[in-house]
Amino acid sequence: MYAKLGWSEHVRNPILADKFPGPKTLTALKRGIPLFKNGLRFDAEMERAGRRGFRPVRQIVIDRAEGDFVWDLDGNRYIDFQNGWATNPLGNCHPEIIEAVEAANRRFGFHYDHPLRYDLAERLADIMPAKALPRTNYEVSGTEAAEAAVHLALTHTKRRYIITFSSSFHGNGLATKVLSGLEGEKGTYLEGWGGGVIKAPYPYSDGLPADLSEAQYTEYCLWYLDHHIPSCIAARDNIAGILVEPGLAEGGNWIPSTRFLQGIREICDRNDWLMISDEVLTGLGRTGRMWGIEHYNVVPDILVYGKNLSGGIAPLAGISARDDILGDNKSFSSGSTFAGTPAGCAAALKTLEIFERDNVVAHAKRLGNIAAGIMREWQSSPIVRQARGNGLLLGVSFGQPESARKDEKDWWTARAVRGRMLEKGAWAISDKEDTIRLYPALMMDEDVLREGLAIMEDAIHYVEQHGHVEGDVAAYPSGVAGF
Repeated sequence: MYAKLGWSEHVRNPILADKFPGPKTLTALKRGIPLFKNGLRFDAEMERAGRRGFRPVRQIVIDRAEGDFVWDLDGNRYIDFQNGWATNPLGNCHPEIIEAVEAANRRFGFHYDHPLRYDLAERLADIMPAKALPRTNYEVSGTEAAEAAVHLALTHTKRRYIITFSSSFHGNGLATKVLSGLEGEKGTYLEGWGGGVIKAPYPYSDGLPADLSEAQYTEYCLWYLDHHIPSCIAARDNIAGILVEPGLAEGGNWIPSTRFLQGIREICDRNDWLMISDEVLTGLGRTGRMWGIEHYNVVPDILVYGKNLSGGIAPLAGISARDDILGDNKSFSSGSTFAGTPAGCAAALKTLEIFERDNVVAHAKRLGNIAAGIMREWQSSPIVRQARGNGLLLGVSFGQPESARKDEKDWWTARAVRGRMLEKGAWAISDKEDTIRLYPALMMDEDVLREGLAIMEDAIHYVEQHGHVEGDVAAYPSGVAGF
């Protein structure tokens, strides 16, 4: 397979399963993991995994990164589908962005007011959907930006409730943990803080209840928003808005239908609710459009962004909104010491300049079409439930073959495939979920993309034949970096 696809010497990874991770990486993991949360459980979990027949942790520690690749401490090179958790749109360590950040630091140091803040605000207003969101508020991270957007909606409408969705992820701050809909354990002991958040079902395209079709389930989700919530949970005139991802990213890279996003817009208009589009991960080219919401011919009232904005070099996030929402709101308060730093703004300006100069969004769309064609063939595998994507927002859901024991979990299969990929030189994301998520750089070389997907295809076939016991499915301490 590799020879047919042009598997090149500069990408081939000579890692052998019985020598992974390498000695330097393993030494670093043994030294470092106990220093962080759940570190006291690491040795016990490794021993328990060994008793069950699972191999050691498939994890790497980055020694350096450049372009489409990362290297571990033992000198092994990997195709980077993890992409700084989807934060490096132009690849790792883009030299022009690094140069722009260094120049800003040397000129301005760190001060709050500087001209780059205004330059970037003008640039952002120009690229917003329909140029309809001209007001900007800077934040440091996507977490802060999501929280700012919700507070803005509450203070503008003078209402008390916000609607979010199952399996959504909006950050790891106190408020965003309550807003998010990932596993129930994420909000453990925060139950008393979530009184103003209403969780609604999201229209997945797989594993639907009651034998519903995808279209039927979408209609149910819209009915839930427009009828069940106002009838049973909160009055219509006390709901501020709906916070939605136009691509459920951390929850598994689920791609909503046009009907769903347009339906939300219609419901918001009819009820005088605000539509907030969380584009921290789907925005700025990830889906083959500048904003994920643009696939649906919908303009939100507030847009949340981060990650790709500053090229993976300096932290910066923000929100943009209509004039009447953000232009004069005395109750809204957000921002922090490091929001809109010279370095962050310089990185964002240079990133957007490169986007325009090098047709980055169009390149991402083309790569997404290539990936879709390749991944579509994987759905014939007995362990692949669904392969899906929008641009370079890519996800593959796994399940157990019919021969599996009833106590086996789907995420074991996903982790086994991901572990095999890592051994063979491709680095992707699989949390404790049944999905592998891939976030290639928007400017990844086409040959590298194809080679990385070939590694994944080979890993799927390997796990089909050998099962997940041969894979990377140990019960890892949660929160350990790199999983």
